[in-house]
Amino acid sequence: MDRRNETTPLTLDPEWPGSAAGAENVLSADSRWTLVSTSISALIVGSIAWLSLGTMPNVTSVVVDNAGYGFLPYRLFQELTQSGSSALFASIGGIPGAGSGSSLQHVVAAERPNPRPDIETQTLTLQSGDTLAGALENAGVSKDEANAALSALTKVFSPRSLRAGQTLELKFNGAPNIASSALNDSSSDDDDNGDLSNAQPSDGEAIARLLSIRFSPAVDHEIVIARGADGSFAATDTVKQLVAHVHRAGTTIDGSLYLSAMKAGIPTDVVSEMIKMFSYKVDFQRDLHPGDSFEVFYDYYYTPEGQPAKEGSISYAAMRLGGKEIALYRYQPDPNAPPEYFDAKGESAKGMLMKTPVDGARITSGFGMRFHPVLGYSRMHKGIDFGVPVGTPVMSAGAGTIAFMGWENGYGRFILVNNGNGYSTAFGHLSRFAPGLHRGSHVAQAQIIAYSGNTGMTTGPHLHYEIRINNVQVNPLKVKMAEGRKLAGAELRAFQAERMKVDDKLASTRLETKVADIATNLRASAR
Repeated sequence: MDRRNETTPLTLDPEWPGSAAGAENVLSADSRWTLVSTSISALIVGSIAWLSLGTMPNVTSVVVDNAGYGFLPYRLFQELTQSGSSALFASIGGIPGAGSGSSLQHVVAAERPNPRPDIETQTLTLQSGDTLAGALENAGVSKDEANAALSALTKVFSPRSLRAGQTLELKFNGAPNIASSALNDSSSDDDDNGDLSNAQPSDGEAIARLLSIRFSPAVDHEIVIARGADGSFAATDTVKQLVAHVHRAGTTIDGSLYLSAMKAGIPTDVVSEMIKMFSYKVDFQRDLHPGDSFEVFYDYYYTPEGQPAKEGSISYAAMRLGGKEIALYRYQPDPNAPPEYFDAKGESAKGMLMKTPVDGARITSGFGMRFHPVLGYSRMHKGIDFGVPVGTPVMSAGAGTIAFMGWENGYGRFILVNNGNGYSTAFGHLSRFAPGLHRGSHVAQAQIIAYSGNTGMTTGPHLHYEIRINNVQVNPLKVKMAEGRKLAGAELRAFQAERMKVDDKLASTRLETKVADIATNLRASAR
């Protein structure tokens, strides 16, 4: 039978009204949350799709810089898409139960640019009372690293020899202020070798480890403490090969010998030695006048970079005072004794006592009656006052033995030296005594015995200097000093031969009124 044209009446399930009521109840309870969650999921997917546009690898040769748009790093995007929406919320708000939040923080830390440079350099200057270990720790070096570096240093140099003002160059592989806090060393704390090669960063921070320490305890030495590949430290002391240069320098004296020599570019230690040479023959306060001149023939040592390192020796020096020339030559007649200076006739420049026991001194008060500025009345001034700053080195005027050393009423800190043959010399108003000296100590001529000051009955800093003959004060400017030794025989002939060699060198050396810049010359010759 063909039933295609038959009409089948619609029959409703008798349970349909109940099912519809149940569906209505279900929709009223869950449909709203389903719609909300679906919307949120769509929003998340759409946001991730939009953000992914800025993180997709380039497929063309055109380079687009998206750094300014603040898009998420590509690694972060990959983890977000793999971990689901909970990872996104965990990375943003850290919601409870989001187990991937900490890993995302590591990803962010890994992608974030490191603001610290690869190598950071810091200059450290030691202050009075500092220890090297303490100064290093204050600069950000961990205690373990400081101890390891010092242990290496002691093999080539004693840290106790460092003085206030010494500068050191420290190099780190990051900011030094995290050097101690960012290290988690898995090795033992008792590691005597200081091997920190196993140190690991903490909480994603970069390790700032000490790489090297560099300093120069002397101009011709350079010490480097460097970390090796195994993390341990090793120290090296490099001695620079010094280069000697000969100078013949001189100029007209304008004011004082010291200032004129400094203006001519002559090193300070050479000037001081020249003043000592002539201190037996010249009164630098009374004998110098405008128009007088000097010259000095000396050698000086320089580093390969041209930095002045140390004084060599003065072979010859001359002063022309009021038309009279005083020339002195260096000569060592006795190999077991220090060299001396002699005039052209072979007579030693040394007298029994020096006329000027301080460098660069000017006389502020002479010998004789004067109005005492402190007592307020006239009385005899039994010495000479040299106006010099506090701390100026005071030299023994002659060889002898210290007869008194201590406080002496109006003299303040005071030294009395017995020079023999009835002569003695006295020094007053001192600030301090040279270390190692005491009553009974033997001192050499020109040896530093004290430092000038402002102690006792004074109105300002100066040195009070006396010469006593049989314990009676005499005028130092008028007393006749005993002359030094005179060469004779074979010694005189040997000296004359040496003097002629020096004269030949002088004749072939240009006189410098301004000492040349050796550093410039060395740089030019290196090209």
